[in-house]
Amino acid sequence: MMMMTTTTTTTAAATAAAAAMTMTTTSRRRFPLGFRARVLGFSAVLLVGAAAVGLVVQRAVLLQQLDNEVAASLEQERIEIEQLAAGRDPSTGEPFAGDVQAIFDTFLRRNVPGEGEAYLTFVDGAVYQGTPAPEGVRLDQHPELTRRWASLGTGETGSFNSQAGPASYLAVPLRSQNQTAGVFVVTNFSRGEREEINDSIRVEAAVSAVVLLLALVAGWIIAGRLLRPVRQLTDTARAITDTDLTRRIAVEGNDEMAELTATFNEMLDRLADGFATQRAFVDDAGHELRTPITIVRGHLELMGDEPQDRQETVALVTEELDRMARIVDDLLLLAKAEQPDFVQLRPVELSDITTELLMKARALGERDWRLDSCASGTFLADPQRLTQAVLNLARNAVEHTAPGAEIALGSVRRDGAVRMWVRDTGPGVNPAERDRIFERFARGRGGPRRSEGAGLGLSIVRGIADGHHGRFELDRPPGAGATFTLVLPDPDGWDDNDDELDVTSGDPQRARDPTRELPTAGPDDITEVIDATEPTDATEGVSRWPGS
Repeated sequence: MMMMTTTTTTTAAATAAAAAMTMTTTSRRRFPLGFRARVLGFSAVLLVGAAAVGLVVQRAVLLQQLDNEVAASLEQERIEIEQLAAGRDPSTGEPFAGDVQAIFDTFLRRNVPGEGEAYLTFVDGAVYQGTPAPEGVRLDQHPELTRRWASLGTGETGSFNSQAGPASYLAVPLRSQNQTAGVFVVTNFSRGEREEINDSIRVEAAVSAVVLLLALVAGWIIAGRLLRPVRQLTDTARAITDTDLTRRIAVEGNDEMAELTATFNEMLDRLADGFATQRAFVDDAGHELRTPITIVRGHLELMGDEPQDRQETVALVTEELDRMARIVDDLLLLAKAEQPDFVQLRPVELSDITTELLMKARALGERDWRLDSCASGTFLADPQRLTQAVLNLARNAVEHTAPGAEIALGSVRRDGAVRMWVRDTGPGVNPAERDRIFERFARGRGGPRRSEGAGLGLSIVRGIADGHHGRFELDRPPGAGATFTLVLPDPDGWDDNDDELDVTSGDPQRARDPTRELPTAGPDDITEVIDATEPTDATEGVSRWPGS
């Protein structure tokens, strides 16, 4: 029995190359189909192409293996007949001595042809004996073949076509006394084996088609589940308007789709913050500017012809226009505080900026200006923004204290942070308003209301603190005014309390830090801490607001 093998073909490689080029060109075009259909379509083409190439190559390899098996079988028959001719006659024990008839009789009696094989022998140029060929083929009745085989002087291999399909043969002449005494021919009809190979390829192709179809159905379902977040992204994006940015998509898993979903949600957060800032700016501006515009319009409409009346009206209108300009500047400052380049950090000498701030603050009003302590050393900060924040706090203290009242500034370095404060002796902050005063356009309701600002100052100071990645603290000891403190990060700094100057006591060995000297707070006391969240930005200018 023979084993079946395979052979290769160049047509498969050409087909695969052509398919790859076609898909490369097609992938650059725009398709009306959905993404899932395109992906599965391309996958189907690739799988079908790969399966077709595999089947063609497999068939070629099996056919080549069959040809090798046939050639090996024919060669084995040649070896056996030659060995028998060189041996002894089993019936007599004597050498055959050129008796080709005895040789052929012994061979045909002892050997059975393999599947698809047939033997034919010639003696003295005539057909002697043979075995039946497949499908009733009579080799002895082919004149051309019998004449050729009977006259052979040397061995020969070849092939021919018959009603049983293509056949291969091997002819071996047996010589006696330098003459051809007989010819042994073995033929192999391989159509049966070839049909078995074709049947197996067809079955494999059918199975591959069914498996491919099932794989595509499963792929369609799985792709739909995988692309569900994308559809949710699309639906969410369609549902989002400038008035509703609250919708989010649930993040499931930790793969690429989850990362895409999280990134999309983060983008919505940024858009929501941007829209909220824009709406707040417009609403605040409209709210605060409406009042001075109404005042200006009313006084202009009622202005008389008297010079004094005109002069008073112009003074009032000018004052209201100045107030409107300050409001616009503050709103622009808060809007820019949301930008990342708001604070420009550079090395700042703490003692220099502390004394400079005290000198500038003295021009804000006739108060008893003092310097609690002055730390030394260099730290990273934006001196322009820092000046805006401290002078805002100083102006706030002036507006809520009487002439001659004590207002103190100071700085200290401690626990990896720089602390700069403004301390006043005003009425303090109502505990019920400790949260509200940090909002835009908020004003304190308790105590005298001498502030002409729009209530944006504390928001600006908080934005400057956030821009430095620091925080803004409000401390209110009982009956002792209020202390507003900027706490800025100083990771490379050190505690230099021993080098700070306590100006009030005149003792250079001990600095005065009001945040460390506060007594235990009672139920009516306030300690409000505003932590930094994101870097913000601000513009120049000093705002006024009631806060202490």
